[in-house]
Amino acid sequence: MSHDRHEAGFKERTRVAAARETLLAAVDRHDRVERVPLGAADGRAVAEPLSAPNPVPGYDRAAMDGYAVRAEDTFGASDRSPTILRRSDDAVGPTQAARVHTGSDLPEGADAVVMIEEVEELDGELEVFDAVAEGENVGDVGEDVSEGQRLFDAGHRLRPSDLGLLKSVGLTEVPVFEPPEVAVIPTGEELVQEDPAPGEVIETNGLTVSRLVERWGGDARYRDVVTDDEDRLADAIERDLDADVVVTTGGSSVGERDLLPEVVDSLGEVLVHGVALRPGHPVAMGEVDGTPVINLPGYPVACIVNAVQFLRPALKTAGGLPVEPHPTRRATLTRKIASEPGTRTYARVKLSGDSNGGDAADGTTDLEATPTRASGSGVLSSVALADGWVVVPEGREGIDAGEVVDVEIWEAIA
Repeated sequence: MSHDRHEAGFKERTRVAAARETLLAAVDRHDRVERVPLGAADGRAVAEPLSAPNPVPGYDRAAMDGYAVRAEDTFGASDRSPTILRRSDDAVGPTQAARVHTGSDLPEGADAVVMIEEVEELDGELEVFDAVAEGENVGDVGEDVSEGQRLFDAGHRLRPSDLGLLKSVGLTEVPVFEPPEVAVIPTGEELVQEDPAPGEVIETNGLTVSRLVERWGGDARYRDVVTDDEDRLADAIERDLDADVVVTTGGSSVGERDLLPEVVDSLGEVLVHGVALRPGHPVAMGEVDGTPVINLPGYPVACIVNAVQFLRPALKTAGGLPVEPHPTRRATLTRKIASEPGTRTYARVKLSGDSNGGDAADGTTDLEATPTRASGSGVLSSVALADGWVVVPEGREGIDAGEVVDVEIWEAIA
């Protein structure tokens, strides 16, 4: 890539899907595995198939409150002609019954349970008013989970309910992929961490992106600001090539101070520079010594949009995690969203109305989506104060007011 790009600008922009595919082709899943206690495994990706070492339940158990019996001793019992049994406090023999509670170990000799409401105790004897079949109201060994049953395949992202299941079969720790390492390098000679003088700007992109990395299941190396100098930028990237992904913020466009695409190209290869999305088309993606490098734009909203679209799936792929879709809410658009044909637009919106209503079968909804008035890619509050965004696909020229749209709640999922 030459300095001619400063004059040429972006004559062509890669479609979002194609850019993402190109990037992910350069991302390898790391093979680092650790064993962690169940309490620390929430949200982690299973590194190998998991099977149940023990059945659940591990014993025949009562599925109802009542009396454990031999089923054959209840045959013929009815409201008009109850069967008389003797109470036992342990094992159940012929014409005997033992009191049990839901989940109790089934006493030796019993093979069924009569529900408590079908039994009446009189003078030490039990009148049974219902006949039960063998196995009735009994949970057999392995009824929930059988011994050796496959529970999860490698790559499954563990949820709290999964951890409960794993504990129930006797596991106390699980093998999971280590969190992917992501180096986050903010760049720009105008950036400071606090107390900006005239002409200086407080650094926010690196903080935002590093926290997103942690939320998405990675470990972030939030580096100090690097100034707009080719040698210093190159040194910063080379320092972190042991990370699974290197991401920079700022300096990704075609201005005189936008040096990062050329730096990446000098160290390795730029795979994509300029993507057909709004806001944030000046994103660049490349590879240096086998490590994917993503150059995010410096404008805060553009930085976030591109981080969600490209860094998130790259991080997930590197860490063996599934790239789960964002939850959406159906809402009626209150104002028109303008977009450029051929460009995918991410329009920030604020939701209002009944959040518990709607999404009816006829497409109506009780929610309304209002585009934020601040539409510039540098207006961070337009994202921070929004509830999500509406994605306008490349083939549409805007969305009219009154149309029901899907709002991606992009911060609601890891």
